[in-house]
Amino acid sequence: MRGRRGDRMTINIQEHMAINVCPGPIRPIRQISDYFPRRGPGPEGGGGGGGEAPTHLAPLALAPPAALLGATTPEDGAEVDSYDSDDATALGMLEFDLLYDRASCTLHCSILRAKGLKPMDFNGLADPYVKLHLLPGACKANKLKTKTQRNTLNPVWNEDLTYSGITDDDITHKVLRIAVCDEDKLSHNEFIGEIRVPLRRLKPSQKKHFNICLERQVPLASPSSMSAALRGISCYLKELEQAEQGPGLLEERGRILLSLSYSSRHRGLLVGILRCAHLAAMDVNGYSDPYVKTYLRPDVDKKSKHKTCVKKKTLNPEFNEEFFYEIELSTLATKTLEVTVWDYDIGKSNDFIGGVSLGSGARGEARKHWSDCLQQPDTALERWHTLTSELPPAAGALSSA
Repeated sequence: MRGRRGDRMTINIQEHMAINVCPGPIRPIRQISDYFPRRGPGPEGGGGGGGEAPTHLAPLALAPPAALLGATTPEDGAEVDSYDSDDATALGMLEFDLLYDRASCTLHCSILRAKGLKPMDFNGLADPYVKLHLLPGACKANKLKTKTQRNTLNPVWNEDLTYSGITDDDITHKVLRIAVCDEDKLSHNEFIGEIRVPLRRLKPSQKKHFNICLERQVPLASPSSMSAALRGISCYLKELEQAEQGPGLLEERGRILLSLSYSSRHRGLLVGILRCAHLAAMDVNGYSDPYVKTYLRPDVDKKSKHKTCVKKKTLNPEFNEEFFYEIELSTLATKTLEVTVWDYDIGKSNDFIGGVSLGSGARGEARKHWSDCLQQPDTALERWHTLTSELPPAAGALSSA
């Protein structure tokens, strides 16, 4: 290769292919084999190959692959796959309040502000919003979300998000996941960081203030979960929920508020369908058209079916309807009340959202509610119940048609 007149340096093609790409001025090297030192026996690395390697050049073979792309080399002790050397300061901080109201069975989440969020857009800013999930549980059914703040790393929301139907049992074993994400209209939204708060840290009717650094959630070890995490947060959360719930637990599909009262005067059971909360979305628009059906099993004469009206395009319907079953108290103790929630569809079969059965063979809050109703006649007892993807074993053999 011959250089033109006025060129400061002329190198041949062999030397050009072996130019040192380390930071600093471009300098030719003697031999490309200097990048691959022999590691044979002997103090000098096993001889062979003429010439000593230049002491002022760092062999590229000892550098990580990132150096070939012009990236900075991580310091000693830092993880290679980490976004920053210190996630606690690089991802930002989130300030929020939590309050559990036992009387109204609600969990109030006040999302206040964030500071120093990690830039996610090309302009060095982000469009952050906050998503809440209750774990374990159906993520889509119990997801709450704030508004998006545009072009800022220090967003202020001051929004109150409320979960309804929260019981003491939920406070004992559930975890609130608070995720901060960056909205991107041209592609999928990007995950910035998250905080997980065990609800057992809360005391009833006492507001607790938090100001915590965001953290990165470590992906699951399975290859499928890794690919899901790369495709987006929603897919990742689905597999995460399955792993946390375990194979033996049913999927949660929302909550329903029921009222039970046995009337001694009219000799019958009065069932009140009050409202539902955080139902699973069954339609493509992200909503459902829910209605509720009730049965008193065993139903030999097939006359125990009652059905509410349909509430259009909502995941938090209010029904406030009552149904009456004429039955003796002694006979009622042998029965099971089956409550199912359905999504109404035109021109095709309706979709099952979730159900719960109350009776002596039920478990947990469902059994306690039924037992209290039998032991306290003429008293209206309102309780929240969790809707599951299948009926509990006590009514598993019963038809929900």
